[in-house]
Amino acid sequence: MLSAPVSPFEIVLGYVGAAATKAMILGLLILITARFFVSFDILHPFWMLAFLVLTAISFSLLGFIIGIWADNFEKLQLVPLLIITPLTFLGGTFYSIDMLPPAWQTVTLFNPVLYLISGFRWSFYGIADVNVAISLTMILSFLIVCLAIIAWIFKSGYRLKS
Repeated sequence: MLSAPVSPFEIVLGYVGAAATKAMILGLLILITARFFVSFDILHPFWMLAFLVLTAISFSLLGFIIGIWADNFEKLQLVPLLIITPLTFLGGTFYSIDMLPPAWQTVTLFNPVLYLISGFRWSFYGIADVNVAISLTMILSFLIVCLAIIAWIFKSGYRLKS
């Protein structure tokens, strides 16, 4: 891949663009399928799409980083299994963080998945655990951190060159 006449930007754009597009298509298909079983309204459809796009791009960038870091299948599964899944369950996916004791509410505020879920919850129902502007800021911050890590990977050649 590195010998091809494409820039690092184009490599990342290709991989991340394909993964994010797939994620958005799957998300929208799940939304359409859910409509057959449950009636719901999307109060803020523009913001729902914005959160969908930002979440898909952010997690695709994270997946790109993990794919470069992992040198075998076990390492590849380590991050989703031991980090992403617990963060999802502890990020208010199935409950509002208002149900937690105050100390755990504070701990949960350090979970980046909380901001993704809170943004989606607000776009559908108009209620959120944290302010929507904070959710958007946190998602953009996570995206920028992932981009910075990828820029460092290409600049330093980490795991790209022997």
